[in-house]
Amino acid sequence: MKTGKSLLFWVAAIIVLAIISNLLGAGAKNSASGRNNNVAFSDFMNLVESKGIESVSISGPHINGFLTDGRKFYTYAPNDPMMFENLRKSGIKVEAKPEDNTADTFWGVFVSWFPMILLIGVWVFFMRQANAGNNKAMSFGKSRARLVENTKKVTFADVAGCDESKQELEEVIDFLKDPGKFQRLGGKIPKGVLLVGPPGTGKTLLAKAVAGEADVPFFSISGSDFVEMFVGVGASRVRDMFAQAKRNSPCLLFIDEIDAVGRHRGAGLGGGNDEREQTLNQLLVEMDGFDENENVILIAATNRPDVLDPALLRPGRFDRQVVVSNPDLHGREEILKVHVRKVPLAKDVNLAVIARGTPGFSGADLANLVNEAALLAARKNKRKVTSKDFDDAKDKVMMGNERKSMAMDEQEKMLTAYHEAGHAICSLNVPETDPIHKATIIPRGRALGMVQQLPEKDQYSYSRAKMLSRLVITMGGRAAEEIKFGYDKVTSGASSDIAAATKLARAMVTEWGMSDKLGPILYVDNSEEVFLGKSVTQNKNMSEETAKLIDSEIKTLVSEAHEKALKILHEKNEDWEKLAQALMEYETLSGDEIKAVLKGEMISKAKDSPVAEEKRTKSSVPEV
Repeated sequence: MKTGKSLLFWVAAIIVLAIISNLLGAGAKNSASGRNNNVAFSDFMNLVESKGIESVSISGPHINGFLTDGRKFYTYAPNDPMMFENLRKSGIKVEAKPEDNTADTFWGVFVSWFPMILLIGVWVFFMRQANAGNNKAMSFGKSRARLVENTKKVTFADVAGCDESKQELEEVIDFLKDPGKFQRLGGKIPKGVLLVGPPGTGKTLLAKAVAGEADVPFFSISGSDFVEMFVGVGASRVRDMFAQAKRNSPCLLFIDEIDAVGRHRGAGLGGGNDEREQTLNQLLVEMDGFDENENVILIAATNRPDVLDPALLRPGRFDRQVVVSNPDLHGREEILKVHVRKVPLAKDVNLAVIARGTPGFSGADLANLVNEAALLAARKNKRKVTSKDFDDAKDKVMMGNERKSMAMDEQEKMLTAYHEAGHAICSLNVPETDPIHKATIIPRGRALGMVQQLPEKDQYSYSRAKMLSRLVITMGGRAAEEIKFGYDKVTSGASSDIAAATKLARAMVTEWGMSDKLGPILYVDNSEEVFLGKSVTQNKNMSEETAKLIDSEIKTLVSEAHEKALKILHEKNEDWEKLAQALMEYETLSGDEIKAVLKGEMISKAKDSPVAEEKRTKSSVPEV
């Protein structure tokens, strides 16, 4: 974009210069054209004697006038005292004017010298651009670390759901403020702190909070800023970054996504990346080499600690790893309190209930949930965000947006209803499972329908019985299609279910040791390597016979789950029919409404038509 603007500027400058030159040239030409009837001074005197001149105008040595035939003429006269006497004797009308000194004025000098001044200005500009380019070339190996200003300060009060991580980072801040507190007992603060956790858990936000809490310079840089195509540039930037940090010590350095530069050395089929490895080597030396960096603390963040080089994680470098995991129930509630500070809430909003209904959500997911709820309320012209807005926002985030404009005929709608009812009935009749939160046949995202389950509490491990139950529930939709419409009428609607069941069964067999024939052995050792720019996954610790046995066990688990789903639907055929018909009538049912339908109770659920929903959405009267 900058290159295009620069090119456009130079084209415009050249055009303007050409226009000005043409104007000046045209003026000179017009001036010369007014003097095209030049006559020699001797001819002029002969015309005076022969009375061929009617009138003259004299301005210094310049003489112009009209001949007797009406033509204009011009001549340049020397200092001849007899000329005036001859003009008077010939009876020629003489007009005397002061000499024109316009060329000696400032404007005249400017006009005459303007093209030269413009060319000099262009030349100076080009020289400055060239010098700037040379400076950029000379600064190619300079650090790109940015000094974070405290204009919009983020503190630990803005970070919730990770109290243990905040406590470890508070020690770093305390050390920078009062090093003697730890040194009195012989303690040394870690030189490097590595923030580890899945995406969206707040690692970068924690680093910003450290910058806000610590009254020291804070430099921020991304791991990708070190890597260039030229070998040695990254190492030069690392050296310059630490030199800059030492000049501002005590200070903090933050490297985001350090896995871009800190990967295992020597990895890859075709050898390592020389530029990246040299950068990593220089980083290792700077962190724990011959030079001491007592007052420079490095903080880095990554969500892939498994790919980092072991030398980077040893004591003396990143000797403290702070795990920033997804928040628990209390943490989610505290995070919601942070994000709803500027959101007006209705009285029916209970953040504790919302936190219980969002297990597994990260801090970024919760921020997105609050934002979606606020947008939905604003779309309906509400003054406050209600509990229903949060429920709708949660459904949108977890299941996708409703596609109400998608037209489904009755046959497709019935197939989807029986498919989703099959999932729900299997879920209610297996040993271990999570409660049903909602079942819908309204298309959401890429799915025509969905049965959503939510755990009652946070779960950190899963039993074999629960995984087998999960397989039965997943295959319940395919089993429902076979029973209701026949084997030849099954559709591709169960493709995602089959993929999920196969993936779950493979993990049970190869990773979790849940197969009797294969035993508690890890059969997956997928080392991802890069060859010719492509990712190559190699499985090196498995024989061909073992691979066949794994495939057989996966097929057995999925097939047995399918048979159990068929058996449950045959046994609970009446409940299945009730639920399918209710879904066709109401389209969406909550977990409590599903239980009411199976008990034969009437549910008071007003089904809004698309037209009524559109009118309600477009109404300008605030609802709250």
